[in-house]
Amino acid sequence: MTRSEFDDIRAFLADEATHAGDLLRVARTLIDDLEHVRTREAILRTYYLRLLTAARATVAADTVGAPDPLVFLKHELAEHGQLPEEGEAVQRILSDARAAEALLACLEQNGQRQRPQGMRLRRCVGTGRRLSH
Repeated sequence: MTRSEFDDIRAFLADEATHAGDLLRVARTLIDDLEHVRTREAILRTYYLRLLTAARATVAADTVGAPDPLVFLKHELAEHGQLPEEGEAVQRILSDARAAEALLACLEQNGQRQRPQGMRLRRCVGTGRRLSH
């Protein structure tokens, strides 16, 4: 859900003309959305844990001099169709990795900013999805 959609919902809830039945419909929709997001988060956490485990096993195998230490990582990437194909441009993959690294560094830097406390004073503007009355 976008920030604009949240703002639309807040405005809808604050509107005195909103009826109880409308509020119940919004609550049900939000609960459905929340369930979907929690399921998606659980799936993503599982993917992350499997990839992290494969990366750790790869480093451990390399440390002990295993003949093919990348086997764990290759398997995990293949499971999700992310293994580079034959002839795929190596430089493109490496540049994608560098770009992702730069974006993550930027996010980490911006994430450490202190968010203002208290209520937001911004009003709902722009076009977003409209809630029916």
